[in-house]
Amino acid sequence: MALSWRSWLANEGSKHLFLFFWLSLNVWLFGKTFLLYNQGLQYYYLHQMLGLGLCISRASASVLNLNCCLVLLPMCRVLLAFLRGSQKVASKKTRRLLDKSKTFHVTCGVTICIFSVLHVAAHLVNALNFSENYNEEFVTLNAANYRGEDPRKLLFTTIPGLTGVIMVLVLFLMCTASTYAIRVSNYDIFWYTHNLFFVFYMLLMLHVSGGVLKYQTNLEEHPPGCFNPNKTLRQNLTVPKAFGELFPDYTTEPFPEDPPVPEPFVQNSFTRVCSEEPKFQSHFPETWFWISGPLCLYCVERLYRYIRSNKPVTITSVISHPSNVLEVRMVKDDFEARPGQYVILHCPRVSALESHPFTLTMCPTDTKATFGVHLKVVGDWTERFRDLLLLHSNQDTEILPIFQQRRYPKLYVDGPFGSPFEESLNYEVSLCVAGGIGVTPFASVLNTLLDGWKCYKLRRLYFIWVCRDIESFRWFADLLCMLHNKLWQENRPDYINIQLYLSQTDGIQKIIGEKYQALNSRLLIGRPRWKLLFDDIAKCNRRKTIGVFCCGPNKISKILHKLSNSSNSYGTRFEYNKESFS
Repeated sequence: MALSWRSWLANEGSKHLFLFFWLSLNVWLFGKTFLLYNQGLQYYYLHQMLGLGLCISRASASVLNLNCCLVLLPMCRVLLAFLRGSQKVASKKTRRLLDKSKTFHVTCGVTICIFSVLHVAAHLVNALNFSENYNEEFVTLNAANYRGEDPRKLLFTTIPGLTGVIMVLVLFLMCTASTYAIRVSNYDIFWYTHNLFFVFYMLLMLHVSGGVLKYQTNLEEHPPGCFNPNKTLRQNLTVPKAFGELFPDYTTEPFPEDPPVPEPFVQNSFTRVCSEEPKFQSHFPETWFWISGPLCLYCVERLYRYIRSNKPVTITSVISHPSNVLEVRMVKDDFEARPGQYVILHCPRVSALESHPFTLTMCPTDTKATFGVHLKVVGDWTERFRDLLLLHSNQDTEILPIFQQRRYPKLYVDGPFGSPFEESLNYEVSLCVAGGIGVTPFASVLNTLLDGWKCYKLRRLYFIWVCRDIESFRWFADLLCMLHNKLWQENRPDYINIQLYLSQTDGIQKIIGEKYQALNSRLLIGRPRWKLLFDDIAKCNRRKTIGVFCCGPNKISKILHKLSNSSNSYGTRFEYNKESFS
């Protein structure tokens, strides 16, 4: 299978190039800061005490500042949704980069973990050097109180040390709870530990305010390695013998000579004369400049989201579908959404702090204000939510008048937020592949096309839906049939190509009901032959760009991703977009 470089660049190449650029930026920043502290004259005396520990700790700190600054931006969901939906980002390729926000967030998080280990190791060496290399000549330069002080006191009795230890513990909890195994087995652990980020940032702002590391401010008056006549005069003074006998503690010993100046610090071969003693000053906490902007932006967005979602929605109906799927329809004042977007549901009676994202399967339009979600009951949160909604009903379907809505628990909706599936209507040809409950993003697209398709760029839609049991197709069977009949009435039967695959079965099965005959003829047994499918689509759409959208298991996603990057003899290019379950 030949690789199309153009398709690779459109699908995966941009991400790889960006990650390479990000890695190069971090390495460049680390190296530049390392050289600054290794060769900078203002750090000469501090470098004599700490050695490479100073350079490594400060270089890793600069990388941490950058990543702690940017790791919050991908979590500004309102900002990303605004950029995606506005005309500020007109390029489709640029908008597709917004879909990599989660990848960028994870990349920054991994970078923070790696350089935190390096930063901690360097500061452990620094604590030891502060104790052993206590500078009796320039006392203000020391972090220790005396030579040989226990380094553990520097770690547990100072603000920088204590906050650093707590931040390491918080970061360890966040990182371990972010692994795939924990997120899948117990999402609550991931949710609660990840919200410790606010504690981490508060400790970070305290951590950098200690002012442990100091630099020299009077380089003109006291260049490193200069000749100090006052010091030389004191060394050459002879103390009378009688004075030495009366004050034995003040008997003179030869002063150690000035340590040799390393080559990077040598300005020229002429030794300058010092006009005053060196003066040292702590750095202003640069971390505040790095994180204050993104942190304030994130806090403002969270406040805006809280205000926007503080009014509960009105639940109009709750429908229990086969295979443990629940549909919730609701109404909210001034709620607007685009097909493909998702919302975050919060039910205080289920959990006071926990909330979960769900893709909209029905968006409000000019003629109806109702919107809805389908959720599969697979965990503790969804089980408790289902029990509360269907507490007083033994029927599969419950539709209540408005004056009886108090039977439902209070439900708050935050959103909507953007997703890759918003682009499905912006291609001339789109291929939408769903696996099981992964059909939910495409349901809102199909509902939108049912209301009217002529106003969109999309002119042909390939819809592939793979399920394990026949009952799952009934979630949206009515919607598919209505859209199919509407397009036949408008003489556009070729607008949508529906293929339903039943992956596990004991024999020929059909979707029960006479009204589903149009779907029964499109029901196939087994799994799709993806290579043949892509070749057929490429042949029917020569020299066109086709948007590929997938929401389903990773196995299907990887196959579609690989096929989208492969070349074909028809000049057709596939651009891959993905939404994963976790």
